[in-house]
Amino acid sequence: MRVQDICTRQVQSCVPGTNLAEAAKILWECDCGIVPVIDDQRKLVGVITDRDICMAVATRHKLASELRVGEVMSRDVRFCQPEDEVLDALHTMREAQIRRLPVVDGHRTLVGILSVSDAVLASRAAKGKSAAALTQEIMLTLMAIHEHRPENPIPPAEPGAVVLHR
Repeated sequence: MRVQDICTRQVQSCVPGTNLAEAAKILWECDCGIVPVIDDQRKLVGVITDRDICMAVATRHKLASELRVGEVMSRDVRFCQPEDEVLDALHTMREAQIRRLPVVDGHRTLVGILSVSDAVLASRAAKGKSAAALTQEIMLTLMAIHEHRPENPIPPAEPGAVVLHR
């Protein structure tokens, strides 16, 4: 199964100059968790998530309308191409611990988004060995996404300490 067979093609995007309030509105109206950030030729330059917006507003002490997507977006973006195998795209998600991948063509022009949810829905239609392989890859991907990241560990509490929040 190829990414082009199951990805979402109608994707809202924004540009680096979009303010965070407008990006949040896209997330809300489209009921999605990621907005691809593109340049004036629709080439992927980053992504912004609902978490990026919340953390930026909370830590910079500014209104969302005063901050620009380009200031807080992730620039190191994993992506896939329409002709890629879904199993390979899920492997990329698993390695990066992400739920969604922008889909770009050979010129890095945005053409869609592939989510773990797209794969789950596609698994209903899969048959035989391909269904089993897809289901296994989905489960491995979900388990990896939910693992704690080692670069941001929670320090252990001192013996006898009262832990209020973890």
